Amino acid sequence: MLDFALSAFVTLLLVVDPVGLAPAFLAATGGMPDAVKRTVALRAPFIAASILVVIALVGNWLLRQLGIGIPAFQIAGGLLLFGVSYQMIFGDRPHREAREADKATAEHASDVAVFPLAIPMMAGPGAIATTLLLAGDAGYGAKLAIIIAIVLAVCLLCMLCFISAQLIARTLGRTGNAVLSRVLGMLLAAYSVQFVINGIAAVRANLL
Repeated sequence: MLDFALSAFVTLLLVVDPVGLAPAFLAATGGMPDAVKRTVALRAPFIAASILVVIALVGNWLLRQLGIGIPAFQIAGGLLLFGVSYQMIFGDRPHREAREADKATAEHASDVAVFPLAIPMMAGPGAIATTLLLAGDAGYGAKLAIIIAIVLAVCLLCMLCFISAQLIARTLGRTGNAVLSRVLGMLLAAYSVQFVINGIAAVRANLL
């Protein structure tokens, strides 16, 4: 149980990357009063957590309704996560997040807590796929409760990073953020390949 919880926490943490989202938060909330920034820092993780918790609760039911087996989703989700890790390693993800944040600010989005911070930066395709994969492995019961607790913990870390965004940006700098993104991307790539291997092994076991 402890190994499952640790693996799930690390996987979701790598996908969401709370520290890496700090510069995007600063870009999205640029020019806002400090009180508004704090409100956004609290609301965005709450919205993202709500989305991911719902995904965790109904994910298995949704897959059954669509006739999708867990092994198939493990393979597809692993490939999707590998795409996310590729963007992190080769530097496209931070630039994409910055563009989305700038776009939201330029268009005077009514609530940047929803877009782009909660969706798609925190509860994006990678996080949704990861939550579905973990919920599929967990089934129902204690493991599902662990997944929900992990989602809440990761979103809480995002909240803390948003609140401390100025300090994180100054501490890491451009080079530090780039190095961190690539290291986390390598770890996520390994996790994504493992998801694919597990899915293929499950399919092979069903065929034998």
